[in-house]
Amino acid sequence: MGTIDGLPPLRDVIRTHDLVAKKQLGQNFLLDLNLTAKIARSAGDLTGCDVLEVGPGPGGLTRGLLAEGARRVVAVEKDARTLPALAEIAAAYPGRLTVLHGDALELDLAAHLTPPVKIVANLPYNVGTELLIRWLSPKVWPPIWSSLTLMFQKEVAERIVAKPRTDHYGRLALLAQWRCDARIVLTLPPEAFTPAPKVHSAVVQLTALPQPRFPCDFGVLQRITAMAFNQRRKMLRSSLKGLGPQVEAQLDAVGIPPTARAEEIGLEQFCALARQIA
Repeated sequence: MGTIDGLPPLRDVIRTHDLVAKKQLGQNFLLDLNLTAKIARSAGDLTGCDVLEVGPGPGGLTRGLLAEGARRVVAVEKDARTLPALAEIAAAYPGRLTVLHGDALELDLAAHLTPPVKIVANLPYNVGTELLIRWLSPKVWPPIWSSLTLMFQKEVAERIVAKPRTDHYGRLALLAQWRCDARIVLTLPPEAFTPAPKVHSAVVQLTALPQPRFPCDFGVLQRITAMAFNQRRKMLRSSLKGLGPQVEAQLDAVGIPPTARAEEIGLEQFCALARQIA
């Protein structure tokens, strides 16, 4: 697909602005505008929404989001080399694209967004998980965003949607599924990107729940899951012994066998344990 909006094909944009992807920035450019439009559509109806995009690069997904009717796209880009290419997109969509030059981990992004908000991004591999955890753990819930549609390495995507007793199940699955419905909506092969990464990628959609699936204190849940999964092959009575001598009784009180391992315990049981400990 050459173009969706009268702008040049992405390969031409990259050649014009000499945009060689930088490994240290976690960059892998998605050049097929068919695919970027498909990712944009997978985020649902964008009309009337502000859309936050992190790491737009040459702007393939940015163009898809605007073409699909996003009220406004706020694109955060650390790489100054891409700014002229993004400025060309802004000129083609007057008043609908705001480009913030900086590090998404350091900027107050909420200050630039007006609800309703959706976050859609092909996240740089080196900061993707950290950004996700930040978006899942705001001080106030529900958050400013209604959904996250994010591309990760496929293994990370599988960790987000994993169920108990599977290899990928861990803290990321618990945190994501405690506050969201999470599903993989698209899988992409390495050759879809320039340069091609060594792994497949996948797009995950997380839809914010009005309130967490089960009540508990977030800080306590984080603490016990960190202890449990940092030693995931140990029995819980061993991995959680740092909670104190009463931990076996607390496990028994919520129906968790002290001899069980973290990967065997579901979200509801972890939340019950967090309440018991709190």
